[in-house]
Amino acid sequence: MAGISPKLPLQLDKRDGIALNKTLKETVKQNLKMLVLTSPGERLMLPEYGVGIRNFLFEQNVSSVRSDIASKIREQVKTYMPFITLEDITFAEMPENSYVLNLAIKYSVPQIINDEVLNLQFDNNSAY
Repeated sequence: MAGISPKLPLQLDKRDGIALNKTLKETVKQNLKMLVLTSPGERLMLPEYGVGIRNFLFEQNVSSVRSDIASKIREQVKTYMPFITLEDITFAEMPENSYVLNLAIKYSVPQIINDEVLNLQFDNNSAY
């Protein structure tokens, strides 16, 4: 089956050679994740592209910083993925580990994708 785009990070696949996103739902989710994880200036020819979530990793986990992150996500989605409707952006704290931030972005694509959620977890070493 033909794919829409390669899955990132690149992986080998016995059937297709390189693992591929085969549905629009997978592709939109991956593109939204890349938008959040990309830092401004990192993408060639689009220096303003990206939320730059890593810039917030060493900030205090307080409501004003979470509000700044949510605003940046809304701004970037409006600019680079205007076909997405953001339903909700929520942050979950982990009391046992104050260095971890959980981010959930609930979104939809009218007439194509209903109420999908992108969950990301950030700590001081990585995002996954």
